[in-house]
Amino acid sequence: MGVPGRPAHPYDRTLMRVTSRGLLAALVLAPLLTGCFASGGNTSDAGGGADPAGRLRVALAVPPVQALSPYSNDATVLSKLSVTEGLTALDADGAAAPALAESWTQRDDTTWAFALREATFQDGTEVTAETVVNALDHAGAAEIKPRVLSDVTLTATAEDEDTVVITTASADPVLPLRLASPALGILSPAAYAEDGTVSPLGTGTGPFEITRLTGKTAATLDRFDAYWGGTAQAPGIDVTWIADGTARASALRAGDVDIAEWIPTAQAGLLDAQTRHEVPSVRSDSLVLNTGTGIFTDPALRAAAREAVDGPALVDSVFGGYADPAQGLFGPAVPWAAGHRVDVTGRATAATPDEVAEATGDRTLRLATYTNRAELPEAATVVQQQLERAGFTVRQDVREYTQMEADLLAGGYDALVFSRVTLLDTGDAVAYLASDYTSDGVYNIAALRDPAVDEAIAAAAQQGDPELRQRDIMRAEAEILRTDAVVPLVHEKVVQGIGAHVEGVLLDPRERSLIDVNTRLK
Repeated sequence: MGVPGRPAHPYDRTLMRVTSRGLLAALVLAPLLTGCFASGGNTSDAGGGADPAGRLRVALAVPPVQALSPYSNDATVLSKLSVTEGLTALDADGAAAPALAESWTQRDDTTWAFALREATFQDGTEVTAETVVNALDHAGAAEIKPRVLSDVTLTATAEDEDTVVITTASADPVLPLRLASPALGILSPAAYAEDGTVSPLGTGTGPFEITRLTGKTAATLDRFDAYWGGTAQAPGIDVTWIADGTARASALRAGDVDIAEWIPTAQAGLLDAQTRHEVPSVRSDSLVLNTGTGIFTDPALRAAAREAVDGPALVDSVFGGYADPAQGLFGPAVPWAAGHRVDVTGRATAATPDEVAEATGDRTLRLATYTNRAELPEAATVVQQQLERAGFTVRQDVREYTQMEADLLAGGYDALVFSRVTLLDTGDAVAYLASDYTSDGVYNIAALRDPAVDEAIAAAAQQGDPELRQRDIMRAEAEILRTDAVVPLVHEKVVQGIGAHVEGVLLDPRERSLIDVNTRLK
């Protein structure tokens, strides 16, 4: 199976793109506050303070977890800002498209060959097969393996200077999709330190180079003029991390930033129509229950929580209509899911409120959520009230995400109101299911250990036919929902704030793209 190269650079993917006429209404398939910003009122064009040099000022929501290491959630920042690239990218239909690899061929079930294009790292090093192998080897050997590699073992070798051969321990029909993950961005050898840390500063291949990272508060990016895909129209990007969603929206209205991601739904109506852009999203919000320790090791109590929670009630009361009632793990932005959805059977019988009170005694349900998405604390309060009516005693813990991630993964909470981009890691849902719900999943916050779930996800992973793979994914979804380890709440619609003086911003349902070579001030 050969995939021809194409002249257009990989970021020209016909995602929804903001132009001077506003949002192209198309649906593709598939936090630290660092300054005081005046509210500025309900201005219609936040361009009054635009950088005369044309640099883009961007407010992002979630500050770096590991100094922008690609092996953490920071990988998406590198992708959004066009700092790093993988061998492949995703096109508008969610299929694998050329990036650093111009083309590829599948030689047998477990062997793929990738032909590299001529490209240069931002430190001047040439991209060769050896440097690609070095990058992939480091990803595979990372102390905390990237989620995209949670269900596969791959080996990369340099066949010649411009050809990388990748073999997998078992058949991986969607390997080209996997290699598009932001976590598998290719960095120059200088990025990888002996102590295992990885620095993307000046070591990527994208059109923008990180020249300075100021802790968890700010970053400076300059245009990389030797980018293989052409010269970026903006000379650079100045990033500020603002955890508070209201502050992000205020900064946009005041003209202190040009782009502000993830505008809280309560703030969306305060933005002028020219600056408010609703993006259909593959992001789903759920109540994740810790099945490994605590009160939710009891299936009857998990079932009681599932029956108590009313997700649709959140759509208007919390999300102001910028969400859809949950249909499962996958919502309307994953159009094929509804046609393959499987009825959930075999669930435990829910404990009554009296039985919940008797079973839990004086134990308090530790309910966590985080502030990076402004709607989540309010959603958690509604969920708390619903759980208390079912007999649970609930205490909330609400913090910034990076302060609680380690505790979440270590089982430090009983439940989490959680917002997850289900097709982020690869564009293929199997990787998400494997990382979050298999027994050895690297992001298994639910601590789920269920042989039937493992088997169902493994079956989906082995299926090469796209439609049959979708069918098996939905069978795996049903097995996961059967355990009540996760209770879907809503499917979000993300609101991005973009000044009317900015054009070429990518509006991506997968939330992995934002700025590319064509993004600029008018």
